[in-house]
This record gives sequence, structure tokens and C-alpha cells, in this order.
Amino acid sequence: MLLLKEPNPKPLYMLHRYCCYIAIPAVLLAGMACSSHDDVYGNVRPVTPDPVTPPVVTDTVVSLPSDWKKAAALMEGLPSGIAVYQNTTAYNGKALNAYCVAFDPKNAQLELKPVLPEKNTKPAAIYAAEPGKPYVCINGGFFGTNASYSLVQYNGVVSAVNIKSLGRQYNGTAATYYPTRGAFGITAAGAPDITWIYHVGTGNGTIYSYPAPSPNVLNSAPQQQPTAGFPAGGVQWNVASAIGGSPVLIKNGNINVTDTAELIDIDNSISRARSAIGYTGTGKIVLVAVQGGDVGTGGGGGLSLRELADLMKRMGCTAALNLDGGGSTSMVVNGKLTVKPSDTAGERAVMSAIILKKK
Repeated sequence: MLLLKEPNPKPLYMLHRYCCYIAIPAVLLAGMACSSHDDVYGNVRPVTPDPVTPPVVTDTVVSLPSDWKKAAALMEGLPSGIAVYQNTTAYNGKALNAYCVAFDPKNAQLELKPVLPEKNTKPAAIYAAEPGKPYVCINGGFFGTNASYSLVQYNGVVSAVNIKSLGRQYNGTAATYYPTRGAFGITAAGAPDITWIYHVGTGNGTIYSYPAPSPNVLNSAPQQQPTAGFPAGGVQWNVASAIGGSPVLIKNGNINVTDTAELIDIDNSISRARSAIGYTGTGKIVLVAVQGGDVGTGGGGGLSLRELADLMKRMGCTAALNLDGGGSTSMVVNGKLTVKPSDTAGERAVMSAIILKKK
């Protein structure tokens, strides 16, 4: 379980983590095909480590490396604009079980909707409670008890903000740091964006986007509170809907894991369940969930942040953002759970989620 240090910790949920490929013979690929409808978690068979980029297979929605296989059982009844994939090819010698949902945000029949429930709620329950026709639900950003520490914005209305300040020690005394954390947004026209943001002003403020994060470093003097002019190059972020996370993993086509500047420590360098959102060079959005904490049953121990960034880079993402992971990682597709939750009690109740649904 990934624990964060946030203001006013609550005992119920303990503040959750604040706020790739191997070319193998075809006969083995066939043995690793997607799980059946009755076995959504599937059985992972570890193979040779040291991933290399496999051939790219072109699809009508997105082109992914060949170790991503269509999860046909999960796609029954979904519209043609949504594709679901599973990857069970070992990564760096570790068993892997990962799912990806890809779609075109400019598809007039689909809508991406960030959701803030009234209280901590499991993603499967958020999916079930969504009016209309939901197709997919993945957990969102960081949170405490009945409080989100990450941005939630839907159709221009901000219901939660990225955390604006953190109390940390500097030179043996309490100090206030002002992180510019990552966020994913989408315009009314369906153009995706991942950037570093800050809510300038009181309350929800005005959201500014910056070309680089404020250069905070723990145990160094805090940077000034962000403004319209600091960090340099800030502009008002004009998106219709958005979800906060941290850290940014990929920006402008390059792996750039900015956990230090974003002041986020979520067991960054060890294997954990992970959730992420990104988009490709053609503007297709991908939602990714990686199973973790399940080595004993062959389901996979998860990935580090750098490995997650590498996985998404190989998928063709030009930008990617980490979401809350560990026990919070959960993805529901077509009413069915995909990755097995790493909490022994099952799905964790969260405070934000992303729903893909019929418009």
C-alpha cells in the first residue's frame, strides 16, 4: 500500500500515495493470449527478461507493440471506437499483467468524464452508479478520507483542485512548499493535453499551465508560490475536463519523470500496481492499469515509475501522467474488473475516477 504524507491525515484511508517488450516466438505469443470471459485476471507466464521493442501491430483505433493482445471477451458489446488490450509478456524478468483501453477522443459518440463521488467509493461502484451507458472506469488522483488532493474538472466546473501547498521540514524547521503537479486535460474539441499546473489565486483560482514544473527539491529552500509569471511561460489552461495526478511521466515525446519537482513520493523506484493516462502522437487516449502485489499467484508485482513511463513510451505515448496506484489501482471494463486489486480486501474506495461513456 502506498502511503502519502498530506495535511490532516485521516485514519480510514491513510492518504494514498501523494497528494517493455520482448520479441518471442509466435508459439509463445499464442500461449499468452488474452484471458477468457470467465478468467478476467488471466494466468501470467514469465518469459525471457530484458525487453526489446516488439513489432508494431496496426489497429483501427491505435497501433501498439505486438505483445499487447486484444481482450476480446472484454470488448463484447463495446462500440467500435474503443479497443481493449492485455499484456502478459514479462518485463525486466518480472511477471506482468497490464490492461489498456484506447479510444479516439474526437469520436462524437464517446465522452471522457472525470468524477468526484460524495465520499470514498470503489471504482466498480462508481461505474455502476454512472447514469447512461458507461464503458470504462479507472481510478483517478490522490486522496484522503472523503477528500481529493488532485484536480477533478468536468465541463468547465472544478470540483477539486490539485494540492496547492505541502508542509515539509527545511533546515530543521517547518516550511511550506508549493508544487506544480501534473494533470491531464481535454478540450471541448477533443484535444488532449498533459502538463504541470497550479491554481493561481484563492479557492479554485485560475488554472495555469507551465512548460516545466516549479523546480522544488526537498531539503532545499522552497520555491515561491506559483503565479501567472512563475514558473516562466505560464498560460491559462483552457480545457473542458481534467483529472489531476502526479508525476508527469512523458512530455513532448520524451520520458521525463518529474517526481522530485512535484514533491511526490509513491514508492517511485520499486514495483507497485500502477494506473496512468496518456495519449499518442495521433491524439488517441490510452488508459493503463498494471497489476501489482500479486507475485505469488503469477499475476505480476507491478512496475516502478520509470518502467511505467517506458511501457507507455513503447506504446506510442507522447505524453503520460501517473495516477494513484498501489491498492487504488482498479479498472472496470464493460462491467468487469481487469487487474486484481493489490489490497487483500479487494478494491479500495477512492475519491476520483475517470469514466469513458456513451455521449
